[in-house]
Amino acid sequence: MPQTHIEHPEDTILTGDLTAIEALYAKGSKISMKMDGMSLVWGTNPENGKFFVCTKAAFNKKKIRLCYNHDDLYKYFGHQMEVFDILSHCLKYLPRTENIYWGDWLGFGRSHVIQQNTLTYVFAEKPDQKLVIAPHTQVFLTQDGLLCNAVCKPLEEIFDDTNIVKWIQPSVDRPVPTEIDITDIAVDKIQFMTPSEASVAIRNINGLIREGVELTDSVLLDVLGDVYLVNLYQMVIEMKEDVMDSMIINDAPMTFVYEDIQVDGEGFVIYNEFGSYKLVDRPCFAYANFNSGKFANN
Repeated sequence: MPQTHIEHPEDTILTGDLTAIEALYAKGSKISMKMDGMSLVWGTNPENGKFFVCTKAAFNKKKIRLCYNHDDLYKYFGHQMEVFDILSHCLKYLPRTENIYWGDWLGFGRSHVIQQNTLTYVFAEKPDQKLVIAPHTQVFLTQDGLLCNAVCKPLEEIFDDTNIVKWIQPSVDRPVPTEIDITDIAVDKIQFMTPSEASVAIRNINGLIREGVELTDSVLLDVLGDVYLVNLYQMVIEMKEDVMDSMIINDAPMTFVYEDIQVDGEGFVIYNEFGSYKLVDRPCFAYANFNSGKFANN
């Protein structure tokens, strides 16, 4: 199934689907660090054998904007000069491949400090390469050949740096997770939402985060309308934070938010038999992205 938009675990439980809780504690999970940049998709389209670059717009259902040459870049991104410039460099310098990949453009290299979006990355050793990119996903087309219906899986391949491209691929591990039984969670009293109600609630929660409002129990009660649902929502956030605190990170640059606050990164994506979920400190990073990020995709 397509995984071009990954949900926060706490949002997914609003309709009564507790799969996210199982995903947080599943053994054998694949975990990657979320990097803060512009979504970048590139590779060879098997339909025509041509190499292309694009933003996350590659996954659009109707307005397909794959760029095979500079004429395509002008046509689709000529009105966004910074994006046009980034994609021009990627079209010229990215290694040709028969596969399709998805990642984050972090910036131009040859500097110890890179800030493409909200977070600032500081490298112990200055990348000598011209382009700095964090690949995270391999994209597999299905029989219909449409990227909007592609299957996306966490990238397991380790890329070799070139003279032009520096690949950023932090490794993330965690201790063996504690066993959890979701049947221990009393759900009989909870007034869960319909999918449409949950969609509205998530938009409202994002609006509160954008405004810097603390998601207290009373604030969430106004949004969710049920105290037991609020308790579950807050419990899943606490579970998520515990999982994030347990992460062991290697080969990642130092990361700063608001220029002077060092953090362990923007967050993580966890993938296992239960699905994919993004683990993010929303009050910190989502607020920052909403209010200052150029290419925010939280």
